[in-house]
Amino acid sequence: MKLFLLSCGFMLFTLIGVSAQSPTGYQLSTHMLDVSKGAPATGVKITLYQLQNNGTWKQMASGVTNDNGRIADFLPDTRDNTGTYKLHFETEPYFKQQNLESIYPYVEIVFHIEGKGHYHIPITMSANGYATYRGN
Repeated sequence: MKLFLLSCGFMLFTLIGVSAQSPTGYQLSTHMLDVSKGAPATGVKITLYQLQNNGTWKQMASGVTNDNGRIADFLPDTRDNTGTYKLHFETEPYFKQQNLESIYPYVEIVFHIEGKGHYHIPITMSANGYATYRGN
C-alpha cells in the first residue's frame, strides 16, 4: 500500500511539473551515480558549455557534485535557454581517488534545450561504462 501511495504521489508531482531534484529558478540539473558502489558520486567537477553560432563551445557554468552526487543550479530560468549544450563530467579524478583505472578520462553529454521545461541530465557510471537519460 505504501508503494502504491508513493507511486501515486510521484505521478502527481510529475503531472503538475514539480521536480524534487532542482530548486525553483533553474532549468537544468544533473547528477552522477556510481553504479559499482550503488551510491552518489561526490566531488565530481562538471562543466556546462553552450554551442555558439560559430561552432565553438562557450563555458556557461561549472560546479562540483554534492553529497547526493548532484548539481541542481545550472541555467537560471529567467532567460531563454534554447540551444545545444554539453555537460563535461571529470570522471578520471573521481575513480583515481578510489584506486580504480577508468577507460573514460571524462564523459561529455550533448543535448538540446527547447522551451521552459526542466531538464535533468544524469549519468550512471562505473569505471568501465556509463549511461545517460533525461530524468525529471
